[in-house]
Amino acid sequence: MPRIDYAQVAPGAVKALYGLHAYSEKGSIEQKLSLLVVLRVSQINGCGFCVDMHTQELRKIGENQQRIDCLVAWSETDLYTPREQAAFKLAESMTLVSQTHVPDEVFDAAQTEFTDKELVDLAMTVVEINAWNRMAITFRRYPAHRDD
Repeated sequence: MPRIDYAQVAPGAVKALYGLHAYSEKGSIEQKLSLLVVLRVSQINGCGFCVDMHTQELRKIGENQQRIDCLVAWSETDLYTPREQAAFKLAESMTLVSQTHVPDEVFDAAQTEFTDKELVDLAMTVVEINAWNRMAITFRRYPAHRDD
């Protein structure tokens, strides 16, 4: 049971986050990569609601189940492209910003795979999912039980 239904209590705040979501969806980062990034960030943050939602979305768009399953240990596999790896490194560093401060080598690696516009769009996607994760975790939004 959620602590508070934040969407009902503060619809303006949720609307603002949906505005960022709308920007991210129309941004320059391809859908599959964007969803992989938001799933990885949600794994780091331990957000069960978002992990559940984004794994379902990835399956719906045809992502390989092995790549979904191994994302938690992506750096220990050869399942991901250099572009995806650079995105994961940047997303992880941004998510753990108080520990990493996004070092130059992480940013420089991302700059070899992404244009400046794509980097900004990727960063906004990471900012967005971190906000949603923090809301879901704080207010105890859990995934619905499914029989599939």
